[in-house]
Amino acid sequence: MRADLPEADAFTRTFWDAAAEGRLLLRRCGSCGRHHHYPREFCPRCWSEDVTWEPASGRATLYTWSVVHRNDLPPFDTRTPYVAAVVDLAEGPRMMTEIVECAQGELRAGMALEAVFPEGVPKFRPRGAPSAD
Repeated sequence: MRADLPEADAFTRTFWDAAAEGRLLLRRCGSCGRHHHYPREFCPRCWSEDVTWEPASGRATLYTWSVVHRNDLPPFDTRTPYVAAVVDLAEGPRMMTEIVECAQGELRAGMALEAVFPEGVPKFRPRGAPSAD
């Protein structure tokens, strides 16, 4: 596992394996029907343990962001500046992420985003942007 990724354990390995394949998964509660993120073994709303992994659309809107110009912690010290963000996923939960393939001056609250998976990490870019590949 790369040093800049969270360490996958038996529970989160499903999430990280899907991300490595370019798929975003969320947990959904079988009792109340709501999605949640970050992954937990129980629903944070109704406390049910009837939760399963479900494919997410990969669509989101930008809620807020900050441009990080300085981060002394490896490996982030070589990546500045980057855009740390919170997005509202189409399925309901909020997710911390990074915005890529977008000039900082073009960022707007509420802008439509889509998930991309550089190096198997879920990040977001403006929806419909041409691929950087």
